[in-house]
Amino acid sequence: MKKDCLHNPTHIFVDDAIYFLTSAIYMKKPLLESTEIKWYLLQVMKSAFERFSWEFQHWVILDNHYHVLAKSRRGDDLPKIIKNIHGVSGFHLKRLTQAQNPIWWNYWDYCPRDEKDYLRHLNYLFNNPIKHGYVTDLKNYPFSSFHQYFEKQGREKLVEQFKAHPDYKDLRLVEDDL
Repeated sequence: MKKDCLHNPTHIFVDDAIYFLTSAIYMKKPLLESTEIKWYLLQVMKSAFERFSWEFQHWVILDNHYHVLAKSRRGDDLPKIIKNIHGVSGFHLKRLTQAQNPIWWNYWDYCPRDEKDYLRHLNYLFNNPIKHGYVTDLKNYPFSSFHQYFEKQGREKLVEQFKAHPDYKDLRLVEDDL
């Protein structure tokens, strides 16, 4: 574990572990609202996780934050991955939006304890566009791995997953308060 300063969350560094990651734009400004920026950020994220041989499993990008589920190879690489994502995308966002520094706020990480906890966080990730009022049907939100998961698992299995793990609706993340 590592805590750099008083206002940063403590980070966990575990090899071969599942991570639920969240990061937000500073002051929750909607700097990610354009379609092009969301697709650009996705490519930057995929590249960073691939560079460090992490398995990029699931993701959602909203106008001011993102969530990712990924499997680590080396836990110590997490700060490097985040630094790469935020450095590359921050430079691009600053240029496109004329935003001032800082672009990104902190990132938060959590390692689900078991399959039930994993599915709770996966459901939370998938449901985020509904929670924040972007859509009422997840099929209408393109900036998420929901579509690939839906295609692979099928409707019935996904409905069953949401019914079996409804506690995602009560999941309260520290970063939600910012």
